[in-house]
Amino acid sequence: MFTKEQLTKMVIYANKSTVDKFYEPLKQALLEFSIDTPKRYSAFIAQITHESGSFRYVKELADGSAYEYRKDLGNLEKEALDAAHKRGFTTGRFYAGRGLIQLTGFYNYKKCGDALGLDLVNYPELLEKTENACRSAAWFWSVNKLNVYADSGNFDKITLIINGGYNGKKERDMFYKVCRKVLSCD
Repeated sequence: MFTKEQLTKMVIYANKSTVDKFYEPLKQALLEFSIDTPKRYSAFIAQITHESGSFRYVKELADGSAYEYRKDLGNLEKEALDAAHKRGFTTGRFYAGRGLIQLTGFYNYKKCGDALGLDLVNYPELLEKTENACRSAAWFWSVNKLNVYADSGNFDKITLIINGGYNGKKERDMFYKVCRKVLSCD
């Protein structure tokens, strides 16, 4: 496992109090989901650093309207519509990106909530809590078998699975390089 000092060096734009807040919950999540080697840490930390703006954001900055009517995300399912409307939201906004990996869409919230024992269908904001933000990111990593790509050094494939494209590739690659250096992976 990496130290708090190493995490500070990897999440280069985070301040000390942010690293202090996330260090222990992140360690526990990594252990829980077998993200347990320097190669895996490097790829995981680089991705969540980009996705969360260096751990500053556990809720997407955009309002989620881009996810409206997204059948592929499950946002048109009756259960999703009922839960969101009951709280005065549309499904795109209700199931917008949250957690350190910016989990998005009803299907992901439902599966993650079932796996973590959280009612994310009705209370998606639970992913904004530090422990849940960490666990949901590690869960997503695990169910998508991203350790395989981390072990082989296929960082671009990890980006594609997390992002659905290569948004922020230059920054992700820079974070990955920093993480690999800090953890002596090169």
